[in-house]
Parts: sequence; structure tokens; C-alpha cells
Amino acid sequence: MYPIDLLSPSHLFSNVLSVLNSVQLLSRKEAPGAQPTPADFEVNLQTNTGFLPEKPIPRLPEAYSAWENALTRAQEVLVLGENLTEQDTESRADGELWRSQVRGLPVISISDLKTDTQLLRRAHKVLAFLVHFYVHSIPSDQTTGSVLIPRSLATPLLEVSDILRIAPVLTFADTVLWNWDLVNPELPVTIENMHFGVELFSGTEDERNFWFGNAKVEMLGVEMLHLFNEYHSLPNVSDFASVCKINRLLTRLVAIVDRVEETLTAMRDLVDPSTFYWQVRPWFNGSASGPSSPTWVFEDGPDASTLDLSGPSAGQSSVMHALDIFLDVDFKLQQRRYPAPSESNKRSDLGFMERMRRYMPGAHRDYLSHLASTSRPLRELAKSTPAVKESYNAAVSAVRKFRDSHIRIACLYVVSMSRSTAIPVGCPVFAMMQRMERQRNQTGHSTGTGGNELSLLLKSNRDATARAAIKF
Repeated sequence: MYPIDLLSPSHLFSNVLSVLNSVQLLSRKEAPGAQPTPADFEVNLQTNTGFLPEKPIPRLPEAYSAWENALTRAQEVLVLGENLTEQDTESRADGELWRSQVRGLPVISISDLKTDTQLLRRAHKVLAFLVHFYVHSIPSDQTTGSVLIPRSLATPLLEVSDILRIAPVLTFADTVLWNWDLVNPELPVTIENMHFGVELFSGTEDERNFWFGNAKVEMLGVEMLHLFNEYHSLPNVSDFASVCKINRLLTRLVAIVDRVEETLTAMRDLVDPSTFYWQVRPWFNGSASGPSSPTWVFEDGPDASTLDLSGPSAGQSSVMHALDIFLDVDFKLQQRRYPAPSESNKRSDLGFMERMRRYMPGAHRDYLSHLASTSRPLRELAKSTPAVKESYNAAVSAVRKFRDSHIRIACLYVVSMSRSTAIPVGCPVFAMMQRMERQRNQTGHSTGTGGNELSLLLKSNRDATARAAIKF
């Protein structure tokens, strides 16, 4: 008989509990002192809009009406230049008249905008849309190796971008975060009361639905941001109550990510792949986005090679970056994890996700840096706390499933369409098909809207997510 056998069950339980409490007191990780709040980084949890503003403003002041009027006219008359044939004389004339009028605009001072973030956002969106309309409405037979962005657009766009600390090009923020208004201003801000795609390139419902799908993910992501905030606000992460709370948070996170994955998959019913690829996606392209795409030159501006000019991409979604930071996904393959990266993983653009942060508003980028600098990283906690490991791995698995779906969607909307040869001569998009055929012959791959080798990148990101799982 052992001495422990002489203890009564209640006495034994009390001693075990005492030991556990002692261990917890010794290892307790207290919450850090006063910390910045999400609101300090323009993350709106109080209004439940997250990285979206409380409400975008519909129009700039009268002093900037020339920009607003040019954008309205562009959406009425411009078509993709690569879709124009020699017979499209009226569309060619409309496009050249619009571009000549833009070139003739004065350089308008942004001094009246500098102290109002909402006005700066609107200015960036309007100017970025105008630049993309200007570049992509030029007929293919009139483009050479470069396109000059007139100073009437280049100068204010560069100045506004510098203040917002965002790339001087169309971004995810312009097309999704700031591209909506309220259906009924008297009602609360909810996804059902938001009208997305206020500005469109193609004027198609497919484009509007594409932005809506991305925006719905952002709005679902607000729940994630609340969850991250709850975790980092815990008094400690070691006692029994805290561990239970963390497991509940991770269970909630799995449910949210599952809904995000369902939203992504549902886009197949709302956005036609052919329309998206041939009529919508080309407007997103930035400078030198492919072998046959021209380099942008900003009149009176810096060398384009010193600027971030790829164009909008879902890779610029701050909420998805926040999720990856929370789970500590290693896209750059800097940490030793299992299984080892494949050779194709190593060949992918390992710096893509980090580079996409430069296309975010600077305040949002600061939030991500703050999130990454936490003194209580979740993955490290899960590694040292067996009771959290299973819940953490379930969250990683849910994100991996989302990225599997993203690969399938990308294959449907981009990879498969880029290999299509079913575009007949005489079709308005025939010229574009020829250009994409030349690109495919030269590069052997399809690129994403951010200018990346799409399939290789998405599979590498999926595999990096899977490697975040902790082995038992």
C-alpha cells in the first residue's frame, strides 16, 4: 500500500487542486498594461464595421467636382481599350475625348482635404479609379511600352497616398472598404443595408457581386476582430477559466471561418467566370502587370519602379491578414515546421503577403503590426497548453479548408479562363484574348490580380497554413 492510498477522495482532490493552483500562479501570464485599442488604428468595433469606415462620404466638396464629374463620365462612356476594334469609331472617339479632357484638367490642391481622413479616402478612390480608367481605355494599337499618367491625376494621387500611407494605385480599400453606401440611412449599418459597388468599371452586376462577396467576408471578419480583442484582453491565459474561455473563442472562430468559406463558394452563383475574366478583371491591372502590359509613368512624379503599382487584390484584405497573424501562419517559411515545404512551395512568391500590406491604409497596417507584437502569441500558448491544442488545430484546419476553396475558385475564374480559346474572331474581347494568349506563351502561368503566379502562390499559402497545426 502506498501513502496516497490512505488519503480520502476529498482530501486527495483538495491536494491536487492546490498543486494545480500553485503551478498556475507560478506560470500565470498576466495581461500587459495599458495598450492601444483597435479604434486607435481606425478599426471600428463599436460600429461593427471593422476595417470599413462607419460610412463613406458620397462626394468630394465642390472644389473637386472636376474629378467627380470625370469619374461619372468615365462610367458612362469608357470601354476597355483592348476590346476596341478599328470599327469602333464612336467608342474610340469618346475615349480620346475623355482622356484629352483629363489631361487638360488643372492640378487641384489637396490642402482642403488633409485634415479629414474620410475626404482623403474618397479622393484616393476617385483618383485611383480615374487612373485605371485612363490607362485601360486606351486602344491596344495605341499603347507602347509605357503610359503617361497626366499630372492632373498623378500629382494629387501621390500626395493623398502619402498622407494615407497607401499605394498610389487602385487597392482593395478603394474597391471594397470604401466603395459602398447605405440603402436606408435611417437604419443601422448591416450587410443587408449596404449597397456595394458604388463605382464600377464594367457596369455589370457580376462586378458588383464580386465586390459584394469580398465585402461580406470583411463584415464577417468583424466578428473575428472582436474575438482577437477578447483574447488579448484576458487578464491571463493560464488559469482554468481562461483556458476554457480561449477554447470557446477558438470554437467561435471555426464557425466564422466556415461562414467565410461558404461566402466565397457562393460567389460562383453570383459572378459569371467569363464576364469576370474578360470584362471586369482587366480594369484591375496595375503597372507592368504582364509581359504585354505597359509601364506607368507618373508625370512629374518619381520613377514607377519605386512605387507599389500592382492593383487591387484580395491579398490586401486586412482582416484575413489579422487572422493569419492570430494563428501565426508562416508564409515566408522562416520557421521550422512539419511537413517541410515542397520545392514548389519554395518557388512561390514568399514575400507576396507582406508586400500586399503596403497596399493597405497605413493605420490598418499599424494594427497588424500591433497584433503581431503580442506578448502572448496564441500558437505558443497552444504548444505549451495541451487543453488548447485541439481547438487551435481546428481553427487552422478551418482556414486551410477556406484556402482549398480559394484555389478552386481561382481555377474557375482565372486559370481555366486564361486557357480558354473559345473566343471567336469579331467578338469584342478577341483582342484581349490574343494578348492573354501571348502572355501565356511567354510566361507559362496565370497571374492574380495582385500580379502573382496564382496557382503556385495559393497552394503555397494553403500549405503554409496547414504547417501551423501543432503535432500531438
